[in-house]
Amino acid sequence: MNTQTLQALSSLNQSTNFSDDTDLETNFSWENAKEVVNQLLSKNTGKHLTDLEAKILQDAWQGKTYYEMAEKYGYSPEYLNKDVGNKLWKKLSNCLPEKVTKSNFKEALKRAKKSLNTAQVATQEKTSSPVSKITFPEGSVPLYSPFYLQREQIELLSYATIMKPGSLLRIKAPKLMGKTSLITRILAEATNQKYQAVYLNLGSVDRGILTNLDKFLRWLCLKTSKQLNLSNHLNEYWDTDILGSNDNCTGYFEEYLLAEINAPLVLALDEVDRLFPHTEVIEDFFGMLRSWHEKGKMSQLWQKLRLIIAHSTEIYIPLDINQSPFNAGIPIELNEFNEQQVNSLIRLHGLNWHHHQIKQIMAVIGGHPYLLRLTIYYLSSAEIELEQILSEASDESGIYNHHLRGQMLALKQVPELAEAFKIVVNANEPVELDSLKIYKLHSLGLVQRKGNQVVPRCRLYRDYFRRVLS
Repeated sequence: MNTQTLQALSSLNQSTNFSDDTDLETNFSWENAKEVVNQLLSKNTGKHLTDLEAKILQDAWQGKTYYEMAEKYGYSPEYLNKDVGNKLWKKLSNCLPEKVTKSNFKEALKRAKKSLNTAQVATQEKTSSPVSKITFPEGSVPLYSPFYLQREQIELLSYATIMKPGSLLRIKAPKLMGKTSLITRILAEATNQKYQAVYLNLGSVDRGILTNLDKFLRWLCLKTSKQLNLSNHLNEYWDTDILGSNDNCTGYFEEYLLAEINAPLVLALDEVDRLFPHTEVIEDFFGMLRSWHEKGKMSQLWQKLRLIIAHSTEIYIPLDINQSPFNAGIPIELNEFNEQQVNSLIRLHGLNWHHHQIKQIMAVIGGHPYLLRLTIYYLSSAEIELEQILSEASDESGIYNHHLRGQMLALKQVPELAEAFKIVVNANEPVELDSLKIYKLHSLGLVQRKGNQVVPRCRLYRDYFRRVLS
């Protein structure tokens, strides 16, 4: 057994409490087994169980067949057996000094846990606690972070969608709710399946490119080519004398990009709402994406393409119902964490909070993923108590001050939006606004919609903006 495996098993010895081999035989549960597997995979491969692997492992633990799993998850038995199951058993075999199969994996994992009792394991360096690894939350959650919280069936639905030829996945959520973190894991799953994966963030594109359809589509083709490690042949395929920009872009994908690769391509477009204000671009571009999705229903070549579109809120410019990608494909909406998920997130960080503490936090910041991670970071540092965090929450001296000032700066750039939000935070009931203001406030993550009306997303926003906008 290699050093990394021994260290992983040593870490497990700290996190599960089995006093002896007899306790192990009677108390070794599915959750213990899952923890063993994730630690082994993390140390040996730098990865954890995928959602689908975890489902298969759990069902195998319960004695279910691949046919029963297939009916449950919508895959073929052959795919679950040969493409997922066999690969999983092989991974575990590479982590342990024995061959692991569906029929013996329980005992193999027990033996792995028992090996912690050997003198050799006792001499290994102990893994530091999860709390000591908590870093300041910046941007999306890294792919291999142990602190990413899965949202029940969302990941599984997303993974299943991109496996379908010509599929379209639409991810919608306000800023800082986890869209990019989810996309990162979808693309990782695509790569695990030997698919090609391309990620393009429209939030980083120059405005001069976004406002010119031809430049934007050339940018799209060039960036996709580079991530696929293909040469730039735009000048050979772009015929501006006869064809329009959409035709040129479609031709480049059809005749070159999709033709050159020998695997499905998952193309993820993040922050597409950056295009929404540019009416000179959105109708043609989104119409083209819809046409690509429709081509996938008829053309074997276009079935290679699987699209992911992520945006902060609904598009507020009307599009032809037959040309819009926003009424096609599979929709995914990321909401705030509920109380159970907040509790899971906290325990994922190695912390043990009481129920009333969770209630106190959620009363101020709700289930906002970013604000929760920020709170967890400061509390884990042991430099500040929960009572102080909550009492100073909306103050300039509080831990949320940088985030709140950033939101305030965004509002001040659009005075009429600040005035609208002032009405919202000063009202004691939901407020009705025009659709454009609702769109912009929701995109910033400042409000929750209640039918055609809105309320502040959380008490933190109400208290802070009621003070600074007065």
